[in-house]
Amino acid sequence: MESKRLFGIYGASGCGRGVMPVAAHMVGPSIAVDDELVFVDDKPLAGTVNGRAILTYEQFLATPAPHRAVCIAIADPRVRHTLADRCRSDGVGLFSVKASNTVVMDEVRVGEGHILSPFVTLTSNIVIGRCFHANIYSYVEHDCNIGDFVTFAPAAKCNGNVVIEDHVYVGAGAIIKQGRPGRPLVIGAGAVIGMGAIVTKSVPPGAVVVGNPARPIKGSAIC
Repeated sequence: MESKRLFGIYGASGCGRGVMPVAAHMVGPSIAVDDELVFVDDKPLAGTVNGRAILTYEQFLATPAPHRAVCIAIADPRVRHTLADRCRSDGVGLFSVKASNTVVMDEVRVGEGHILSPFVTLTSNIVIGRCFHANIYSYVEHDCNIGDFVTFAPAAKCNGNVVIEDHVYVGAGAIIKQGRPGRPLVIGAGAVIGMGAIVTKSVPPGAVVVGNPARPIKGSAIC
């Protein structure tokens, strides 16, 4: 009997449990009816969750399958990057998860391994890198360039003419002000935008900003 193709949602905690139902309804060109869809977790607390098997990464690798791939549902951008590198070195592919009610308009390019949750909107002329997470009700407006391993928590809002570099985390309900054509507002690599923050100025790499208007916490800086 031929083995089934194997697809894993990497992470069985909150984020992964929100992504799994979306993946399960994506039966079609990417995931077929007879494929196997499981959770993958490095430290599983049980054998199943919400009716789906949980495999350790080692068990996932050991399960016979003609093809295996994961969608990494880990909110921390750097952890997600580390896991993506490990999967690549082990020959495990990445697949993307996109809700049926996601709105994607004109000239939008999104890299492999992305998650577009329910009620996400990407408007026009947007370029996004690998393993992007857009949680529920978040949006990206026109003429934005977003790097690899960027996370938008629920209802994060990025307006037009913004550059977001790699490994940025945008907290729930945060709003990034629109930049200008030729003078984009820039969120530097590894920056963290706090929950509900209103970002009106560019943020340097590694900064952590909170509040309205967003200001750096101790040990950080904003330009």
